[in-house]
Parts: sequence; structure tokens; C-alpha cells
Amino acid sequence: PVPFHICTIKAANIQKIDSASYLRINFYAAGLALGKEASRNIAKLVEKYAPYATFIREMTFRSVDGHNLNQAYRMIMELRKRFRQKEIQEQEEATLVKQDKLVRTKNERVPRLSDLTMRPVFAGRKTQGNLEAHSNGLRFISNRGEQVDIIYSNIKHAIFQPCESEIMVLIHFHLKNPIMIGKKKQMNLQVFTEVIDASQAVDAGRRNMYDPEEMDDEQRERQLRKKLNEAFKEFCRKVERVAQKNGFTIEFDIPYRDLGFQGNPHKEMVFIMPTLNCLVNLTETPFFVVDLNDVDHVHFERVTFHSQAFDMVIINKDFTKQPYQIAMIPNSDKDAVQDWLTDMEISYTEGPMTLNWKQIMATVATDDRFYMDTEEDEVTRKEAGWSILRLYDNASDDSDSAEDDSDFGEEPGGDESEEEEEEESFDEESEEESDFDADEELEEQGMDWEDMEREAMADDRRKGRNGDVAEEPRGRKKRPRRR
Repeated sequence: PVPFHICTIKAANIQKIDSASYLRINFYAAGLALGKEASRNIAKLVEKYAPYATFIREMTFRSVDGHNLNQAYRMIMELRKRFRQKEIQEQEEATLVKQDKLVRTKNERVPRLSDLTMRPVFAGRKTQGNLEAHSNGLRFISNRGEQVDIIYSNIKHAIFQPCESEIMVLIHFHLKNPIMIGKKKQMNLQVFTEVIDASQAVDAGRRNMYDPEEMDDEQRERQLRKKLNEAFKEFCRKVERVAQKNGFTIEFDIPYRDLGFQGNPHKEMVFIMPTLNCLVNLTETPFFVVDLNDVDHVHFERVTFHSQAFDMVIINKDFTKQPYQIAMIPNSDKDAVQDWLTDMEISYTEGPMTLNWKQIMATVATDDRFYMDTEEDEVTRKEAGWSILRLYDNASDDSDSAEDDSDFGEEPGGDESEEEEEEESFDEESEEESDFDADEELEEQGMDWEDMEREAMADDRRKGRNGDVAEEPRGRKKRPRRR
């Protein structure tokens, strides 16, 4: 028998023709497109042995009993899937920064929060468990025994969001370096508890606002919100004390709800709130977390008098990264957002057009004198920094005005021909209306009401006589002869 490694199989297909089943297996070979699923090792091997080796492109197996071929096909596809997942996980873990091992606290009471739900999940729909604070980090232990360690030195921002208008109270960790959760790298980890169910069954009958049961439910909900907020807040204080005791510094930020605004950072409208160091939305997934220390500039797009919403583009200090974009922010929030940016000492510009940020960032990344007001000769003047965004807007305005001029402008020859036609039509009209007397009109303008009435009556009589004379021949009928 000749063994074939699973990574050499490109595809497998099974089909039934007449009374027999056929299993066809395609292999990676020189001269064929490898595709995205080809592993790096097989790509190197094909490239290495392509000049002188002989490759098997396809093998076909036939069987009258299709049960065995079907079982072999399922085993091949399952093995390919597992190998592919393992390879992807190894690639993800190869770029991970090695974390310190968690040192568990002994001989002391460990701060703990119970009955939490973690996002992102390990597998399935929900991952529930407990969160503990130890000497150099936190550990989340799920009910199925899965563990996630968060080292204090790897926490970039810790955020505590109490339950006020949302249905959950949560603690969010934004990390410096990603960690593996399940089979994916993650930069954000969150634990939360729902105050009320996201979906509730509504009774068929209408409930009165003065119903004692309704009032009791609202009272219990307020008490539960207050209790959970206090429990999470106390846990954050304990974590800060444990970290400080072991030589680490962690401070939990709380979002400023009064500075929040509606926007669309991904695919749906969410409520975005600033904290002391971030701009976040933590209640909906995917999470939106922007570190204000990494923000270089903010630009507002589609700012016009007749628009009801605008877009916000957040430019990173690392010009190789594409900017964050928040779409459909109501115009009523623009002044508050700009005031907040001014307080945070972040520069901003605004314009009516939507810009091509991929092209702009490529231009900016290659400009070594981006923040200078002169070119390399130090004589030629240019716009310094993000003032170029005003130039982009001016250029777009000029192009719009040029298009408007081109729409309404005509060729010189066409203008002369049109002027000549207008002069000819004017001469014809003047000939047709030659009986018009301006002096008579001026005299009529100076008449009083009685003179105008008398003249109108005389004019009517004169027209009546002329009309009778002109219509008499046509109106005369022959009388029938009498017999």
C-alpha cells in the first residue's frame, strides 16, 4: 500500500452511476492552482519538486457496494477538516505573545464573582462560570471546567459599566496582546450578568400601571439592579487592591453616559459612550473599543446643512492601519462630540464629502514631512498635517462647480447662432406688433375710472358694429319658398 498524507488531498467527490459508486480523489500537483486551503508545507513541496518529479493528479475507486466508499469519503472529509483546524490554530498561536503563568492566591480569601456569562464563548451558545482574582491575574472557570487566565500586566483597559439603561451589568477587559479563547485570538474579554431576560413573554391581557403585581415587579427589578451594581463595583475595588498589593496597577473606567451618542461602527446602530481613555460600545457584539491614546485625528464627513446625520472617521497614529468609521451619527450630537474632542485635546476637521481613506492613508504613510509646512527643499510651502483634508474638500467643491459649469455652458459657435436666431425672432415680433403705440398706452395709464369706462363702452359698440357687418353674409339664411 502507498500512504498519502491528508494535506496532499485537494478535493474528494463521490457519485453513483448506474449500479456502481465512484470515489474520485484529486491531489495537489504542479501546473494546477493550489487554492487558499493548501497548506504552506504542500505549497513549498510542490514548488520544490515541480521541475523533475511526477505527480499523481487524480485517483478513482469503483465499488458495487457504495456503503464502504461512503464511509471512506466521510472519514477523508472529517480528517481534512480536523487537520485544517489544527493548522489554523497553530498559525494563530505562532504569533501570540507568551504570557506569564497565573500565580494562585493561597491562605487568603479570593475575591470571586459567581454566575457570570463570558463573551466571546468557548463553544456553543453560552459560556457561564465564575471569575476569581489571584496574585498576578484573573481566572475565569466555566461550568464545564474550561479556564481563561487574564494576567494583570496584559490588561490595557478595564471598564466597569453599571446597569442603568441596559439589561446587563458588565466588566470588560481590553488587552495589550491577544490571547487564545477556544480556537481564535481575542483582544477583548467580557463577563456580564443580565438583570432581566432579553426576551419576556407578554400576557395577552393588558396590565394596568397601578396593578400591584406590576409595581412589585418594577420594585424587584430596581432592587436587583442596585444589588448587582454594588456587587460588581465591590469586586472591582477588591481587584484593584489585590493588584496594587502585588505591584500591579489597574483602574476600572466607567463610561460617561451623558456624553454618549448613537452611531453605526459595524452593521447596526448602537449607543457609543466615551470613558476616560476609550470610546466604547460594550453591550453589542462585535465590541467597539478605540484607545484615545492611539488617536491622531478625527474627521467628520457628510457635514452639510440639509443632511440629518454625519460620519465620524477616527485616524490612528499608526498610518499603516485603516481608520475607524462610525456612520449615521445624528446632527444634534455634533456639537457635543466636538466639545468632547476639544476637552480631550484631539484635533478634528469636517467636510461635506466622503473621502477615499485607503488612498489618503497610503499617501500620508509615504510622506516623511507630513507634519511640516514645507517640502524637502524647506522652501516650497505645503499644508501641514491634517490640513490636507480641507484641500480634499476644496478640490471636490471645485470639481462639483466645474461640472455645474459644464452642464450649463455652451460652445462659442452655438452662442452666436442662438443670438442670431433671437435677433431674427425679435425683428419678426417687432414687425407683427408694429401697430402698437406706446404713447396711447401712456395716455391710458393716466386716465381715471370714468374715462376708461366711457372708452371701453365706445370700443365695445365699435366692435359690435364691425362684427355684425362681417358676420351678416354668413349668418343670412335662405327662406323657403311658398307654394
